[in-house]
Amino acid sequence: MILLQTPVIVLNVKTYGQAIGNNVIQIAKIMEEVGKETSVSMAIAVQATDIYRVKHEVSIPVWAEHIDPITPGSHTGWTLPEAVKDAGAVGTLINHSEHRLTLANIDACLTRAHETGLDNIICTNNVATSKAAAALNPQFVAVEPPELIGGDISVTAADPDIVSNSVDAVKTVNESVKVLCGAGVKNGKDVSKALELGSEGVLLASGVVKAKNKREVIKDLADGIK
Repeated sequence: MILLQTPVIVLNVKTYGQAIGNNVIQIAKIMEEVGKETSVSMAIAVQATDIYRVKHEVSIPVWAEHIDPITPGSHTGWTLPEAVKDAGAVGTLINHSEHRLTLANIDACLTRAHETGLDNIICTNNVATSKAAAALNPQFVAVEPPELIGGDISVTAADPDIVSNSVDAVKTVNESVKVLCGAGVKNGKDVSKALELGSEGVLLASGVVKAKNKREVIKDLADGIK
C-alpha cells in the first residue's frame, strides 16, 4: 500500500543543523499545517534518530532517509529496516546521491523495504538510471541530477528534458511506478513546472530547510501544486 497521495511534496532534511531534534519537529508541524490548509500531500524524511519523535508529533508520513540491506543480527552501526519501521517510519529513500549504493544493494534495500512494509523512493541521477530503477519495481523513482542538488537553479529550468524523458522511460518499463523530481527545487513555479513535465511531485531539501521563513516557502510550494 502506498501511503503517499500524489501529487506530493517530499522534504528530505538530510543532516542540516536546522533540522535536528526540536527544529525538525517544527518543520514537520509547519508542513502538516500547510498541508491541511491547502489539501496538498506532504511527507518528511528525517534522520533515523528523529523518526520516533517526529512521528509522535505530526500526522504527515514520516520517512527514513536510508536503510541498509540487512536483517536483524550482528550489524553494528547499520540502519535496520525493521528498526525504522518500528520507530514510526512508513517509507524510506534509497540510493540518494549523497548515499550512493551499488545496483545489487539498491535491489537488496528495495527487497527489504517490501519485506518490512516500507514505502520506497529510489533516487536516480539521469534517464538511464531512472529506467533501470523502474525495472526493480519501486513505488517511486525520484530523478535528481547531482550537480543541481542544493543549487539555485531548479532541474525544471536547467534540464527539463531529464524530467520528461525519465517519466517516459519509467512508464515504458513499469506503468505503476510514480516519478518525482528534485534538485534545486525552491518555489511554487518549480513545482508547477515539474508537474507539467509529467512528474507526480517533488523531492527537495535545502530550499525549505535553509529558508528563513519556512512557512512562506512551504506554502508557495503547495500553491505550485494547486
